[in-house]
Amino acid sequence: MVTPFATAETIVTVAGRDWNLKTLADRQQFHDPDGEFEAAGVAPAFWSLFGVTWEAGMMLAELAETIDIDGKHILEIGSGLGIPSMILKRRGADITASDVHPLAAEFFSENCNRNDVPETPFVVLDWNRESGIGEFDLVVASDVLYEASHVEPLARFINAHCKSEFVLTDPGRGQVNAFSRRLEELGFRVELERRGKARVARYQRST
Repeated sequence: MVTPFATAETIVTVAGRDWNLKTLADRQQFHDPDGEFEAAGVAPAFWSLFGVTWEAGMMLAELAETIDIDGKHILEIGSGLGIPSMILKRRGADITASDVHPLAAEFFSENCNRNDVPETPFVVLDWNRESGIGEFDLVVASDVLYEASHVEPLARFINAHCKSEFVLTDPGRGQVNAFSRRLEELGFRVELERRGKARVARYQRST
């Protein structure tokens, strides 16, 4: 069967280990003749974003090699190709990957198989819709604040589903300060680390 979009094999290296990934061939891919993806919450401008590698995603992948996983129920949101989730699973973490894009599950499953990562739970997840996904000790994400309109839905989701800590890597899109202020209002302590234009943001729920 020929897919209506082009894919590629991409090799990325994280902490000295190569990962063989099924990706989209480039960021120009798009296929939604029946409006299925847009109805699921994927706007045309964002259709290809799940299927390529991004700077902030690789930054989160590096953090996933060392982040404390002991006894933690972990969720990655906006996981796309799923590199951080695969790293966490290989380390033995209790990790669930998630993305709003319906094709992300297929790519994630293929990438787990390519890299001998044990079967890992994946859910299609829209922050604007009730999911019943429950609570997690740790939530992680990379480059999920594309626009100002994403700040409030993400803040509500984190407040509802994150019991303790949220770690976000962001390439400098300009929404992190507003998001941080909103989480502070919701009772989270904020720690921002600059890495050039990018930031690593850590949010800890106050007790």
